[in-house]
Amino acid sequence: MRLADVTAVVDLGKATVHRLLGALTEVGFVEFDDGSKLYRLGYGLFSLAAAAQQFSIVEQARPSLVRLAAATEDTVYLSVREGDQALCVDRCTGKFPIRTLTLDVGDRRPLGVGAGSLALLAFQPEGDIDRILRDDHAARQGFSGFDADGLRAMVRATLRDGYAFNGGRIVSAMAAVGVPVKDHDGRALAALSIAAIRERMGPARISELVGMLQQEAEELGRSLDQRGQTRTEAGQNKVTEEQF
Repeated sequence: MRLADVTAVVDLGKATVHRLLGALTEVGFVEFDDGSKLYRLGYGLFSLAAAAQQFSIVEQARPSLVRLAAATEDTVYLSVREGDQALCVDRCTGKFPIRTLTLDVGDRRPLGVGAGSLALLAFQPEGDIDRILRDDHAARQGFSGFDADGLRAMVRATLRDGYAFNGGRIVSAMAAVGVPVKDHDGRALAALSIAAIRERMGPARISELVGMLQQEAEELGRSLDQRGQTRTEAGQNKVTEEQF
């Protein structure tokens, strides 16, 4: 919703609503898109949703992370978009002795930096991608090799191949692959990624890992779509009943 729409709904002054939304944005409960000027619920709410036993993408995705970590013995991450950043919301470690723990739950990176983050960026609307590549260069300054031209080439390769690859761009001895979890419109709702030492990321194994990731991502995407549709229908039925 735009600021004017929120103001109309809550029936408060525009300055008050703007101040409240700013405070909610700072703690991650709300996110603001500079391009569209829209406010949305932020993923900082996922812990509150879990406490209230409501729907959470973390809960839905957890079985996928467990299966992938058991099958690959490497570290599996779940990331979501929060504004122009990728937020790590869950992690599951496998049994391989050398673990690549490059992200903790709650860590953020600029969109495009890292395999999961790149998978999220590549499958966003084209206008969002263009704006992020144009305007978000300051956030990427701490990460070498992620200038706008280089990142655009990575986005093209990700769209072509169907998965994102990070070959030591962040930690030289580590590599990672990531795939988007897409809704029915093809937009990335989340990303699943696997990180391992580079010796475990040869071409044959990358192909194997991508296949497993894509299978889990497809099933999770369908589950999220079905859950969302069920909740939408329930809400519509409630409105219809209240009308009478």
